[in-house]
Amino acid sequence: MCYAILLLAACLSAADRDLRLITVDPAHFHAAQLHTAPMAGFARDAWIYTPVGKDLPAHLNFIGNLKLRSPQPDHWRYHIYSGDDFFERMLKERPGDVVVLAGRNAKNIDYISRSIEAGFHVLADKPWIIDAANFPKLEEALDLADRKGVIAYDCMSQRFEIAYILQREFVNDPEIFGKSLAGSPAEPAVEIASEHFLLKRFNGVPNLRPAAYFDIRQQGEALSDVGTHYVDLAHWTLFPDQALDYKKELRILNARRWPTVLSKEQFNKVTGENTFPAYLDAATKDGKLQYFTNNEVIYSVRGRHVKLTVSWDFESPSGANDSMLGVYRGTKSEVMARQSKEENYLPEVYISPKASDRQAVIAALDRRLAALASKFPGLSYREEKGRIQIVIPKQLRRPDIEYFLLIAERFAGYVRRPGSLPAWEKPNMLAKYWVTTQGVKKAQETQ
Repeated sequence: MCYAILLLAACLSAADRDLRLITVDPAHFHAAQLHTAPMAGFARDAWIYTPVGKDLPAHLNFIGNLKLRSPQPDHWRYHIYSGDDFFERMLKERPGDVVVLAGRNAKNIDYISRSIEAGFHVLADKPWIIDAANFPKLEEALDLADRKGVIAYDCMSQRFEIAYILQREFVNDPEIFGKSLAGSPAEPAVEIASEHFLLKRFNGVPNLRPAAYFDIRQQGEALSDVGTHYVDLAHWTLFPDQALDYKKELRILNARRWPTVLSKEQFNKVTGENTFPAYLDAATKDGKLQYFTNNEVIYSVRGRHVKLTVSWDFESPSGANDSMLGVYRGTKSEVMARQSKEENYLPEVYISPKASDRQAVIAALDRRLAALASKFPGLSYREEKGRIQIVIPKQLRRPDIEYFLLIAERFAGYVRRPGSLPAWEKPNMLAKYWVTTQGVKKAQETQ
């Protein structure tokens, strides 16, 4: 009888029991963020398979730091294997259902493809691919996931930021926004720009990055890495729940790239390494690293012109944090989300109506906020300098450390309810990575 019970338990699908996480080759703290707190629907036991090296202790250190903030710091039980055969060992032992990936940008698509082929669900951080040559592999992997009946999900954490959720609401309210302008390369309908810094500190101590982070062949350029989020936001905001066809509806118009130049002293400060590794020889000039981590792309999607700029500096001289600006231009108003020193680095939303539509837009905004009150209580607005700022109450703000828990919760729902993954997710993932990789390719060709 006991044997029968065990056999039945072994045969239960992921839809019938708690999911079990398998983290593979972690090289970014996002993989650790899934362990910030217990997650409904996930088992306590979690597996980690890694090669021998510095990344395993770094990953465990991230987990240890997060435990200090966890409501149940001893919830997770870890089972760790480290060895050169880590991936083959994982495939053979199959201890869980969900393969988690973060940080191995150049390797991601191969890990993803092989995991799907083996029947695992995949929850992978961006980017899945960093160059145009691997785009066919992405298509094949997503098609294979369909055939296998498994979920392969991209961690688009910015979709859970309240400011971007509200921006999306207002852009898709014709009484507030009107219709999206088509724009032009010189005056795009959508303009998103972000500025980042390589050297960041935690409690006054530099948060070191691995040396491989500075190899664009491993990490990718800015557009194909962090730019993935901004392309996703642009499409998610402009075309909610709509599938895009990258073959027919997208066109790269212009792109450029430029380096952030690092001295050996700066490289040591941000990595702890005394010299540039041999694999960076081709990127060094006159004893300095030419780190091509800055991109700009202008493209069109369904006739709307979009401009994205992603830049990295070494360190802010004023101690500023990363900043971001996203502007959508409509026939009645402009809707902007901005995260800068003025907002204390919290994303805020502003609406700038055209003078002739101002009173009508304000009346429409009153109606929209009333309609959102049950879902987002406490929203209000104030008028200043000719624009309207949406006042987001503190209780609606979530620390970004929680985004991955929300992603995992949504992912688990898709696993448990076959067929529930929205039909637009797959084509829009293809559209997103087509823009990022083709944008980088065009920038490299036109440099």
